[in-house]
Amino acid sequence: ESLGLFKLDNGFYPSTDQGLEALVTKPETGRIPTRYSVDGYLKKVPLDPWDKPYIYISPGVNSPHFDLTSHGSDNEPGGEGFAADINNWKLD
Repeated sequence: ESLGLFKLDNGFYPSTDQGLEALVTKPETGRIPTRYSVDGYLKKVPLDPWDKPYIYISPGVNSPHFDLTSHGSDNEPGGEGFAADINNWKLD
């Protein structure tokens, strides 16, 4: 939802280099948002359920706008059960 609000305000998603940090602090490099929310979009960069950073890629490789991935409990690609990857493009 925060990524959607960022895009709604600015007309684009943060780049891979700007990362999810762009939801907390206005980017100063790359494409600079011109209508950035005064309060930002999040108080802090979210971590996955295992307290690891999400992997954010924009534009996405597997979805049209961005890819957001957690490598699960083992923090390794692939896996099964709690160790399985969680991806925004497979949440349907």
